[in-house]
Amino acid sequence: MNAAALPRRWVVQGGKRLLRGIGRFQAARSKVGTGPFLDPAEFPWVGEFESRLEDIQRELEQVLERPEEIPAFHQLSPDQKRISKGENWKTFAFCVFGIKLEENCARCPATVEALERLPGLQNAWFSILAPQYHIPPHKGPTRAVIRVHLPLVVPEAADDCWLRVDDQVRSWKVGQCMLFDDTYEHEVRNDTDDMRVVLFVDVDRPSDLVGRWFNRLIVALVRSSAYVRDPLNNLAAWNRRNRAADQGS
Repeated sequence: MNAAALPRRWVVQGGKRLLRGIGRFQAARSKVGTGPFLDPAEFPWVGEFESRLEDIQRELEQVLERPEEIPAFHQLSPDQKRISKGENWKTFAFCVFGIKLEENCARCPATVEALERLPGLQNAWFSILAPQYHIPPHKGPTRAVIRVHLPLVVPEAADDCWLRVDDQVRSWKVGQCMLFDDTYEHEVRNDTDDMRVVLFVDVDRPSDLVGRWFNRLIVALVRSSAYVRDPLNNLAAWNRRNRAADQGS
């Protein structure tokens, strides 16, 4: 192990523990459920978001035509090396903690238009999971956001492709949003021979006034950390290399 990387790992892990430790306060201020999965009916924008499914799927198909240009999760975020291996979990990002990635957004205008209608958008990307891959148990850093999956491509053997959050297991259904709290331990398994793709989104957790201000502070701290800066820098470098390769071909 690189000795220079050790302090960074300690800082990241310590920061995550601190953020999770204040989760009870965030839960007390929440205006929506605080269990592992949340009821889509608590979020009035879900229906309109789901109605954009076909437009988003068409743009996904265009992105998938050039899979070599889609980075694996750990190639962007070094903090994900434990759960992202090889080419098995790819991400095509539009927004990282409120910071738009203009080059990728320009390729999928209908998807971006749908995302921009969501209140409190923080993160958004196509999450592309290869066949026969398991994302091991892990936890998200903060209850300031709600995780949303809009399923775009789901294997026919849907029961063999599932998400576990805490002690609850669910499978995706194309076009039906799945909302959950990723600070609970969760894992994903795709035991099929087909890929699974969701539009992966984080939005601000609806909270009372004190909770909203507190969560904004937490998100600002996360945004300023290496946890976010590194993926943004790596993605910019990745896109520069792809442009150079296109120009040289």
